Amino acid sequence: MEQPKPTTIEEYIAHFPLETQKLLKQIRQAIQKAAPNAKEAISYSMPAFKQNKVLVYFAAYNKHIGFYPTDSGIKTFETELGDYKWSKGAIQFPLDQPLPLDLITRITQFRAEEDLLKVKQKK
Repeated sequence: MEQPKPTTIEEYIAHFPLETQKLLKQIRQAIQKAAPNAKEAISYSMPAFKQNKVLVYFAAYNKHIGFYPTDSGIKTFETELGDYKWSKGAIQFPLDQPLPLDLITRITQFRAEEDLLKVKQKK
């Protein structure tokens, strides 16, 4: 029988091995601190943080944690991504390395500010 889809970030995290859970909790905490007004959600079956729109998503895989700050989050911090695998909308953080929590924080703060700016511009 197929596992039910998680409806909260806690349920999502609980599906993974303890070591991965630790990393997921760290990334969640960094995002919460960086965007304290953002609400938690599950979107596309992944943990997401929304302000007006989704700021960032993250997800665990066998060998990495995917961080999805949209293309603007990638473009703005492209020079700081170093040896991480990344693409237009995703960064891969290997499970066997410490998470770059400072980078995650700064990208999330950028996305939160960008989101607020877009709302102000629409008014």
